[in-house]
Amino acid sequence: MSPVLQWLIDAFNAQIAIGSSALLVREVVGNVFGLASALGAMRRRLWAWPVGIVGNLLLLTVFLGSLFGTEHAANLLGQAGRQVMFIAVSIYGWVRWRQARDSDGHAVTPRWASGRTRLLLVVALVAGTAAITPLFRMLGSYEPVWSDAWTFVGSLLATWAMAKGWVEFWLIWVAVDAVGVPLLFSAGYYATAFMYLFYGAFTIVGFFVWMRASRGAKPRIDTDLPDPTVRGARG
Repeated sequence: MSPVLQWLIDAFNAQIAIGSSALLVREVVGNVFGLASALGAMRRRLWAWPVGIVGNLLLLTVFLGSLFGTEHAANLLGQAGRQVMFIAVSIYGWVRWRQARDSDGHAVTPRWASGRTRLLLVVALVAGTAAITPLFRMLGSYEPVWSDAWTFVGSLLATWAMAKGWVEFWLIWVAVDAVGVPLLFSAGYYATAFMYLFYGAFTIVGFFVWMRASRGAKPRIDTDLPDPTVRGARG
């Protein structure tokens, strides 16, 4: 084996010893990329999407630890699946924000979703969790499985709402973190759990930042119709 390849393998499996347990370095690094992406989202910068994708790729290898020979913690299929979902939706968001970028460098103008859309988001979160929970349980996801399903569905909705530029996406993240933090602690993913705990406070700040930004924009409430200011945007 070449020295370069061996170095890459060692770096991939590197751990940080904490008492009797250890943290994967790539779990820590993946969450740092996630935090940077959240900061970029709050500032409405286009680079938030590619930075987030790098973090998603790293965390995907963490949550499917057994497939990568990692003696770490339990497999969380919802957490792993949502990294794949993040990547797919992030590509959509990246394109959409790039098309909507203004002269000030802001990639999106925050706006409120319609009342109908808010109701649909709530229904989708609850119904999606109920529908996916049996599947995750059958595949052997960590208990309580509904929590894993909740974080998966909530993350999908939050990322999609972020791509749309809806202020409410921050509140969906709060709901995700409220369930995800206890789940991650119980499953042994301490670095991600602490990062989610920090995200909880960060998302509240982000909500008020976007709310103020929406007040300075041209008054508009999303009506679920194509946005005429975004050329070629997909619905």
